[in-house]
Amino acid sequence: MDLGCRLHVTDLNGITQPGDIMLAVVLPLHLNKVYQKVDYTERPPKPTCTTFHFENYQQLQSMIYAVGEINRSPSILPNATLGFQAYDSCDVLQMDLLGTLQLLTGTSTAIPNYRCVLDVPLSAVIGASVSTHSILRAHILGLYRYPQISHFSTSPLLSNHIKFPSFFRTVSSDIFQSRGLAQLVLQFEWTWVGLLAVDNDYGHQGIQLVRQELIKAGACVAFSENIITSQPDHNAPHIVEVMKASTAKVVIVFSPAINLLPILFEMSKQNITEKLFVASEAWSTSSLFSAGPFSRLLEGTIGLAFYSGTILNFEEFLNGINPSMTLGRGWVRIFWEKAFNCRFIDGIPENSTNACTGGEDLRNTKNSYNDVSSLRATYNVYTAVYVVAKALADLKNCRDGEGPLIQRKCADFIDFRPWQLLHYVKRVRVKISNGRELYFDENGDPPAVYDIVNWQPSTDGTIQYVKIGSYDTTASLNQMFAINTSAILWKIESHLPPVSLCSESCPPGFRKAVVSGKPVCCFQCIPCPHGEVSNNTDSVDCIQCPWDQWPNTEKNKCLKKTVEYLSYEDALGITLTSSAVVSSSVPMFILQFYIKFKSTPIVKANNYHLSCLILISLSLCFLCALSFIGYPNSEKCVLRPITFGSIFALCISCMLSKTIMVVLAFMATRPGSSLRKWTNLKVSYAIVVSCTFLQLLLCLTWLLLSPPYYQYNIHIKPDVIIVECNEGSPVAFWTMLGYLFLLATICFIVAFLARRLPDSFNEAQFITFSMLAFLSVWISFIPAYLSAQGKYTVAMEIFAILASSWAVVICMFLPKCFIILFRPDRNSREHLMKKA
Repeated sequence: MDLGCRLHVTDLNGITQPGDIMLAVVLPLHLNKVYQKVDYTERPPKPTCTTFHFENYQQLQSMIYAVGEINRSPSILPNATLGFQAYDSCDVLQMDLLGTLQLLTGTSTAIPNYRCVLDVPLSAVIGASVSTHSILRAHILGLYRYPQISHFSTSPLLSNHIKFPSFFRTVSSDIFQSRGLAQLVLQFEWTWVGLLAVDNDYGHQGIQLVRQELIKAGACVAFSENIITSQPDHNAPHIVEVMKASTAKVVIVFSPAINLLPILFEMSKQNITEKLFVASEAWSTSSLFSAGPFSRLLEGTIGLAFYSGTILNFEEFLNGINPSMTLGRGWVRIFWEKAFNCRFIDGIPENSTNACTGGEDLRNTKNSYNDVSSLRATYNVYTAVYVVAKALADLKNCRDGEGPLIQRKCADFIDFRPWQLLHYVKRVRVKISNGRELYFDENGDPPAVYDIVNWQPSTDGTIQYVKIGSYDTTASLNQMFAINTSAILWKIESHLPPVSLCSESCPPGFRKAVVSGKPVCCFQCIPCPHGEVSNNTDSVDCIQCPWDQWPNTEKNKCLKKTVEYLSYEDALGITLTSSAVVSSSVPMFILQFYIKFKSTPIVKANNYHLSCLILISLSLCFLCALSFIGYPNSEKCVLRPITFGSIFALCISCMLSKTIMVVLAFMATRPGSSLRKWTNLKVSYAIVVSCTFLQLLLCLTWLLLSPPYYQYNIHIKPDVIIVECNEGSPVAFWTMLGYLFLLATICFIVAFLARRLPDSFNEAQFITFSMLAFLSVWISFIPAYLSAQGKYTVAMEIFAILASSWAVVICMFLPKCFIILFRPDRNSREHLMKKA
């Protein structure tokens, strides 16, 4: 091998622990970097790494601790030791790629397509943290089929096992996280949210999935902005201006913690504190924000976090490192200086106050490095090491005849190929601390389980991440998403969850109307139309009430309509009933007078028998008004036209007959008249019977062809059911009234012409006034009847019946009763003859 034939690249410094089988790790121990200005007059320098991250250093220590546990265990890999190589990628893509090539080469020099340590196989590579870096690394490792297990890369692109056949991860895909974040937002009825994402594969894919889930659930996106990492200010001023201008109170952020820092600095600078963040797992438990100027901005934040695990005796291991140890001394010294705020200086004076002695005790410090209360990404690294160890153990324990290779052979544990170990990684199952079992599906993804955390201020002024629920996709549907809302602490100003809506909810009784040109979450609340209700908040449509119901005043429920008819209990009904009954007694009372004084001249002179028949029919006319009162039913609706039409026809026929008899009697007194034979009672009765029979015939024809019936009228008053009788045939109804009108008109004309006949024989003037009043009442009835509604239509009919009947009683019989009672001197034959 020609070592001179290689790319001239800068080698990375890392740590190596020898072993029979090697494990490779590339972690970003530093989270930030400074690029030097390049003018290409000399070799471009490496980026300068800054911001040493305690959490990621803890992850490195968990890998070292796990390897130590495996090597000490006699049951996992007996007679074999697991070694490792680890590099710091500084969160730089080029350095992550360089570290991967050096791991494949096996030395601190990257030589593509060469492995310089032939007798020590490379088992797997753990990392990277960033999804974009993992994608690049997966393309390279996938060529050789080296198993790659990421502890922090969540992009759904990495679930494509055709493009990335050797990629696995101990964290869940963002497909599940995006659904969880959308459900978390909708749990608190936040339908108007902003989206903020870092401009890489992790951010773009994750926030796009969240958007889809939100829109699918009916929520809306107020704004969507990218954190542009290629710009020095990360586009922070523009993003903060958009956030300030938006009415959305909730912002979902898909970004690593380090990329969010410029945004928070700008928000703090502009004193924007009313926004609530919903955090993705990349920063939901980051220690970068636990103290400092951002606690007021971030308190109340809710997010999804990787499920936490515990590592036995891990805290003692973390506190046991010191600068004198050989393995990774350079990184230990950097950590030591940051942890104790001191510096390692050779030959420092004795009175130096910030010099590191190496004798400091980590147990006296409290930071994210030795905080093992909630191990998340650290536990994922620890689990990834055990996944590799379990796959190696399964490969080592394979027996010929049961193996996966041709002829059921097993791979050589001392000299296996990467693809041979890949077979066992796909099928590995590892018990984790919470009792669950970790395994990989066909896409290399583990079961998706998240903790829901809330950022709450602690007594020392820092922020603590309190678990308030869980999101477990392996649970049943009704237990998949669980959250204890009573454990949440919101922002100090309100202590209440924020309201993030584009438009206030429409109360019951209203419906939502989309505003043109705006998202569906921005709407107007429009009252439901007449006859419709909405009984839910934010109803899209109003529903029509059933025909027998009507909305209440608030239009949020349907009530039974009021049933209206002229009842006996109604005040108007009681009045009309009493009037009809009392009125009917008046003609009968007058009849008693007539019977008592039937032998007197004034009774004899005016056709006693017809007068009695008229009084009886008038009493029945008053009583027929009762058929119009009460609940209309089929019998009443049929009875009304027969009783009304027939009785009134009888009454007017009698009066017409009497009028004709008066005229015939006068004409028969002329000398030589032949009309005397027509003045007997039979003729008068014949007139009465024939005129009444025609009305009866008309009513019977009406009943046979189109009889009246009762109906529910809901058109006149929408909120009232009017129970009424339908005439069946309006033509028949008006024909019946027209016939009565015709009889009354003929009677009026004949009586008017005969009004000046001698008084001894003449009753025509009384009949004239009676028919004039009768016709006036019924002519006035027509417009009043047509304009009245509901029970008042029936009341108008009853009033017309009573008024027209009273008109006949008053005009026809009241003068005679007056004479009979108070002027008996006029009730004599001499007086009548004298007047004649």
